[in-house]
Amino acid sequence: MPPVPSELIAALKEAENAINSGDSENALEILRSTAWDAAAESNHYRARVLALAAEAQIAMGEIETGARRRHWQRALKNYQKALKLDSNNKDIRRSMNKLISMMDEESISLGGGWQIFDDGNPTPLGVVVIMASMIAFLIAFKFAGEVFERESTNPFVTMEVSYVHPSDPNTRVEGTIIIELYQDAAPKHVESFLSLVDESKYDFTIFHRVIDGFMVQGGDIEMLSGSGGYSGEWYGYCNGQTHDGNNQQYTAETCPLKDWAVPGEHTNGLKHVPGALAAAHGGLNTDGSQFYLVPSDSTPSHLDWNEGKDCSASSCHTVYGQVISGQDVVDAISEVATASGGDKPTQDVRVISVVRS
Repeated sequence: MPPVPSELIAALKEAENAINSGDSENALEILRSTAWDAAAESNHYRARVLALAAEAQIAMGEIETGARRRHWQRALKNYQKALKLDSNNKDIRRSMNKLISMMDEESISLGGGWQIFDDGNPTPLGVVVIMASMIAFLIAFKFAGEVFERESTNPFVTMEVSYVHPSDPNTRVEGTIIIELYQDAAPKHVESFLSLVDESKYDFTIFHRVIDGFMVQGGDIEMLSGSGGYSGEWYGYCNGQTHDGNNQQYTAETCPLKDWAVPGEHTNGLKHVPGALAAAHGGLNTDGSQFYLVPSDSTPSHLDWNEGKDCSASSCHTVYGQVISGQDVVDAISEVATASGGDKPTQDVRVISVVRS
């Protein structure tokens, strides 16, 4: 292991002092910038930075009791990320277990999602995409994510998944998929999706349907089988209908939650290109929580809307996002083993979490 850089020692000490003095936000800023840069040469050092960031989040949760759940869930995810970098670090594992006990005492769920530089709190995720003149810093920020360089006003989400790799059926691996959501082109679908994300509804679900050369489908937040799911907001559609059998207009109160639906926005011009995120449905205006991602070897244009196409007779699906990182993960998932003659993976393809990036 290389010697600890003096810059890292100084940054960690400064961050510790800030935490002890009650200024955890400043500590996180130090860790996000100076410490993270100085820790570039070793995963062990990166893990130390992440663990200290978790301590800062714990301290913030102690002070901001109304936001304790959010701070402590982020702290937990940083401990988990630290252990992925330094799995034999017993001190970090003990600290994480202590936090889990604290969360259990406060009845705080462990399923808050994985974070990428949220509130200045660094987690090793993604690959930095910056100007060519900054190439010397790419190694230092390998896992720092792409948030700082994004100029788009579109929201992004990060999906952590777990699957048995098709090239090694004895190995379960984890992967990260980052998706840009096109809120101007499909505002209702993006709003509904983000509403469910914010409620952690997608956490611990599965990709229940995988068809190599076509798509990978998940998002059944009810049944985990493809037979359930609903929209995150009320848009006036109840299982594709606006009125009941007595011609009474449905409301959020008269329509069962399981039948809440997003109306189609398939006329937005977005197409089913590789990496596309689109809404699954069982008929016109029945879009719910289920979604699918398109692998690199697929361009299912028959699902696109085109001028003159009758979507009540031929299925039209709304594209509302695009994979910007992790397309290789989507491709690998599309090739996992499925049951003979079917499309259900023989071993679960798990969605560990989906969070805003």
